Amino acid sequence: MLHSRRLLYINEIARCGSIRKAAARLNVASSAVNRQILALEEEIGAPLFERLPRGLRLTAAGELCIEHIRDVLKNYERLEGRIRSLKMQQAGKVRMVTTVGLAAGPLPEIIARFLSEHPRVFVQLRNDTGGTTASPVVSGEVDIGLGFNIPAMPGIRTLGNFDIPIGVVLPPGHQLIGPGPINLADVTQEKLVLAQPGTSLREVINLAFARLPISVEPVLETNASEMLKQLVKCGTGLTLLNPLDVITECRRGELVFRPIAEPHARYQQMKLFARARAPLDAATSLFVEYLLAELLGLVQELQAKGHIPPDVKPAAEPISHRDLKADRP
Repeated sequence: MLHSRRLLYINEIARCGSIRKAAARLNVASSAVNRQILALEEEIGAPLFERLPRGLRLTAAGELCIEHIRDVLKNYERLEGRIRSLKMQQAGKVRMVTTVGLAAGPLPEIIARFLSEHPRVFVQLRNDTGGTTASPVVSGEVDIGLGFNIPAMPGIRTLGNFDIPIGVVLPPGHQLIGPGPINLADVTQEKLVLAQPGTSLREVINLAFARLPISVEPVLETNASEMLKQLVKCGTGLTLLNPLDVITECRRGELVFRPIAEPHARYQQMKLFARARAPLDAATSLFVEYLLAELLGLVQELQAKGHIPPDVKPAAEPISHRDLKADRP
């Protein structure tokens, strides 16, 4: 590809924010990376990076440039994939970012079934780092994202929305296990382990507790949903999660989920989204359709168990035919 090395170098610098770190990741000399920056800056007649004491930051011209570079690299990756499929059996690549909770919850089984049905597709799944699920989609580092409480923004388009209520997670045999929704006031009498402040889940939890006349003081806070589940199993305390976070453990009888009774019930909006104005390739479009159908099936399962109200209707936007730019895998 024309200027491929230069584009790769600039992209890596933008990701790392440092010439030294980019050079280490690329396994080249820092001087070689720096030369590529200077050469491109001279070519376009504007600085791409601000030189700061602790690294580099993209200028306005750099932001425009990096958006173009990532489009070029993505298009070239598609071309490579199509050429490779002529020689090999790989039919496409799906790049996705999601939350730690979903990655440790229902997604592995969904992806495993998809790959068994479409073995020629390669899936690259990465977790967000807390509140940044949209960023890699907007930047073009991945094709699609799945997360909770993703705000509307110009850089993304919504492919599907699901309103998922939070509820109380208990160990088997706990005294508060019973039919129907649980009274949140009863939960405040128990030891609690909760998502830490600043996370989107904790914001929803705080809204649920806001109408109660007492303050809630958990014995532990963490941003790791897997730890919360383990602590509930150990009897350390109860927690609040959404039913998708614990659907696997509930199926195995390791945990019990109860929805919160009105008027304290609160919802997390789960959104599947892609970069605005960026068409999905064939493999990603196929995966999106598959994932939406699987998520709808999970919602219907949870509705049958009473974990999600029956009047909650998922909303999915049909994938445009212009997204399907090649034969499906």
